[in-house]
Amino acid sequence: MNDNIMTALVYEKGDSTKLGATVCTNKDGIKGVNFAVYSENALSCTLVLFKAGDKLPFAEIYLTDMKEGNVYSIFVHGLNYEKIEYGFRMGGEYDKVRELRYQPECVLLDPYAKSVSGRNSWCMDIDPLRAGKFRGRIIDDNFDWEGDTLPDIPVNDLIIYEAHIRSMTMHPSSGVENPGTFKGLIEKIPYIKSLGINCVELLPVFEFDEMEYNRFYNQKRILNYWGYSTLNFFSPKAGYAASGLEGRQTEEFKEMIKAFHAAGIKIILDVVYNHTAEGEEKGKCYSFQGIDNKVYYISQPDGFNTNYSGCGNTFKCNHPVVKQFILDSLRYWHNECHVDGFRFDLAPMLVRGVDGVPDWENPVAKYIAEDEMLKNAIIIAEPWDAAGLYLTGRFHHWGRWSEWNDKYRDSMRQFINGNSEYAPDFMSRYAGSEDMYYQCGASGSINFITCHDGFTMYDLVSYNDKHNESNGEQNRDGNNWNISYNNGWEGYTEDPHICHIRRRKIKSLFALLMTSKGIPMMYAGDEICNTQNGNNNAYCQDSEISWIDWNNLEKEEEVFEFVKSVIQFRKDHPVLRNTTYETEKNGTGYPDLSFRYPGGIEAFLDKESHCIAAFYAEDHKKYGTSEDAFIYVICNVYEKDIQFLLPDSDKIEWTVFADSSTRNRFGDKPSDTVDAEPYAVVILTGKRREEIRQEQQ
Repeated sequence: MNDNIMTALVYEKGDSTKLGATVCTNKDGIKGVNFAVYSENALSCTLVLFKAGDKLPFAEIYLTDMKEGNVYSIFVHGLNYEKIEYGFRMGGEYDKVRELRYQPECVLLDPYAKSVSGRNSWCMDIDPLRAGKFRGRIIDDNFDWEGDTLPDIPVNDLIIYEAHIRSMTMHPSSGVENPGTFKGLIEKIPYIKSLGINCVELLPVFEFDEMEYNRFYNQKRILNYWGYSTLNFFSPKAGYAASGLEGRQTEEFKEMIKAFHAAGIKIILDVVYNHTAEGEEKGKCYSFQGIDNKVYYISQPDGFNTNYSGCGNTFKCNHPVVKQFILDSLRYWHNECHVDGFRFDLAPMLVRGVDGVPDWENPVAKYIAEDEMLKNAIIIAEPWDAAGLYLTGRFHHWGRWSEWNDKYRDSMRQFINGNSEYAPDFMSRYAGSEDMYYQCGASGSINFITCHDGFTMYDLVSYNDKHNESNGEQNRDGNNWNISYNNGWEGYTEDPHICHIRRRKIKSLFALLMTSKGIPMMYAGDEICNTQNGNNNAYCQDSEISWIDWNNLEKEEEVFEFVKSVIQFRKDHPVLRNTTYETEKNGTGYPDLSFRYPGGIEAFLDKESHCIAAFYAEDHKKYGTSEDAFIYVICNVYEKDIQFLLPDSDKIEWTVFADSSTRNRFGDKPSDTVDAEPYAVVILTGKRREEIRQEQQ
């Protein structure tokens, strides 16, 4: 410690209500930094200050005499905060049985730090002699938003595009100046907008340690690539910023948000409040464990961590202090960083009480839904956890929550592969899963067929089995049940028939996704047939396995244009975005949605079938359109051509909008029947014949 620098510091007791490091003025108008940290069980606390990048601190200030309640706080005058890093040493007992993990030799990361130093660029080495592997940096939230506001897009109008920061731009074909960064993703906005996407959901961007696994397989480093192992809940990942070495990741993140908003696109963050990157071992004491393990983690009777997350520990989300911490974090990202919403990884953790038992009375999930400062935020649950709490269709919504609908995913996959016994379930999921979301409407269902976790759309139709050998786990990792079919050959082939069937199924699945009731979500790269070579668990792959090959944009132009067209089709027809479940006839004389068999009779909701057609009737008065419109979505999953009778063709003139096969072409006007090829989806639009005659007159 440098005593001269130490004596030069002027400080006083701080404001205990301002947790973290806050640039502010004291009661006398003097500018400085207020530091405050909460701990119920620590016996001492020391603020540790570093010059940015130095291995050792230049000052350590004992705060035990500056404690108010359970908060240690200090106000340091005139600190040159832009060149400072900081942490805390917490003193106390180390007793695992009593859930105490105090290690005063560790310099701990502030839970409320708004910026983190350590791994300042992707895979950057950290000096083993550095005191405090991860430290807080101090920022002033004075970003110029230039009038930025959240895009006004109703939840039922969302078309979500799930993407990974690096996967979007790391491939050499991405053509961006700053690959793998927030800046690089800004360069992809024109493409994303051209596809018709109005909401991007990013895999975790909170600070995490990509090198926590630190192992090699076949001379390639195995990383924590997806980032589901949070170190800090207030800071964007420095390694995702082109300016991370300068500590400007928060500013760059905000620039990205502002750019997406300017393009009319919302941003949702995938957030992980169910566990952290810390483990039982002393070498992974970075922050929460050393500050107050008993407050932040659910423990077993023997004092060791529970593992409801499947990742080594369980965040005690419903402890009053942790509950407030989660709300503070969400408010920061939503109000200070202008993030539009959140998808909560393993969301049942948010309803587990401090003992791990589900508590539906006052869980933090309810507080999130009812919080006034989050009232405009999109909130989406992944409704299952790693300890068997499966809540799809049963996650309490409190009027706000939507959830990933894995039952929709499974039903679509089963049906497109010709499993006729899934016809009843297919119709139920396509119609918005009323059996699960009758209380909140179809906007409660996030419909998806693929996501980051599992096969890509191309791999779904190209592999029967997972091929995760490159993960270095002897292909034991990843789900063994994928409901996939390779259509005659495992993996890559140039067989024209197999290639044609695969792309037909991909287009069919996109057609179903974009015409189903509920909120559609697609995985980035699926629109250009991106492949992970059969890897269905690419959590550790910072390589061509995960990166999107943008050369496919030209190779797969037909698929891309088809996806683009069905996205626009959804936008053009409000009946597709209706979230209610009315069954009575509307002003057109038909229900909003009904189902029929090829012969035209109404489908039974409890009978097997290979062939189903969805009949939408768009009432112009109800939906505010210029005239009534009709939509007929034909789905044939039989191995032979099937002829479908068109509804009331004497009254409605039908026109082909799209066909996932090559049988029917855009603009064709069939008289009264349409032939659908195997595994094809045909979309037709209809207008009343008398209205057409009036237009012609």
